Amino acid sequence: MTLQQLKYVVAVADTKNITEASKRVFISQPSLTASIQDLENEMGIKIFSRSNKGVTITNEGDEFLSYARQVLEQASVLEERYKTGENANPIFSVSCQHYSFAVNAFVDVIREFGGSKYDFTLRETQTHEIIDDVAHLKSEIGVLYTSSRNSSVISRLLHKNDLLFEPLFTTALNVFISKHSPLAEKSIITLQDLEEYPYLIYEQGDFNSFYFSEEPLTAIDFDSPKSIKVRDRATLFNLLIGLNGYTICSGIISHELNGADIIARPLAFDETMTVGIVRRKGINISRYGTAYINAIKKHTNSECK
Repeated sequence: MTLQQLKYVVAVADTKNITEASKRVFISQPSLTASIQDLENEMGIKIFSRSNKGVTITNEGDEFLSYARQVLEQASVLEERYKTGENANPIFSVSCQHYSFAVNAFVDVIREFGGSKYDFTLRETQTHEIIDDVAHLKSEIGVLYTSSRNSSVISRLLHKNDLLFEPLFTTALNVFISKHSPLAEKSIITLQDLEEYPYLIYEQGDFNSFYFSEEPLTAIDFDSPKSIKVRDRATLFNLLIGLNGYTICSGIISHELNGADIIARPLAFDETMTVGIVRRKGINISRYGTAYINAIKKHTNSECK
């Protein structure tokens, strides 16, 4: 078994396609297939099932991939510690909920470490996928929130996947609205104020329950008659402006990234949300991960005082 073989199986697992994986790792498709088959024979397991419909990961393959990603992550830590100069190729990945400060922090890391070569990934994605990404080491760090309403379920899921949640900051609930919204003149917004406007929320796929909601209050919590589910931050903000919609959130926004049309107002509701990072137990944080965490703190400290 070699590190290169582990990189091959991870590439196939990520792409679910032998042809695409071979392009990613820069070898021919027959060579990639042969190398994976040699690894499967050596380990005595079947990592992938192959059919005319493509490649699927077996149950034992899923477990093997979790260990493979862990080995590659540790190899990357060794390389970044001792490998410098032109041969260095930084690798870093983050999975997060839709926070502009998470994007700003990612930009800071690239500016600090990018150099002439790097392979960085930022995934703004669904809550359950964040946990899954970090559990399987697709991402070194996840960023999500907990509250009194979802913490027990999230904590159990993190514990089951051998993950840690490390708080970054706690804040009262806020509302994002357009600066042209009729609500913009209010210094504090109540739930009653929101009733006639559409609530914009992030869709959570098969895990579309309150416990995985990116918003600390669901439409059911306060009988919101109008709600719109979206997948990305740009769409949410466009609808927020175009329809005088709103979303409930931390209230921390980057006007540099999102423009000056989005503003935050405090929500008159007795609840808080704690945003933190998720990471694997027993895995050393890379220098990129450390820099990313520090950058998030920099972008949020002034807002949370």
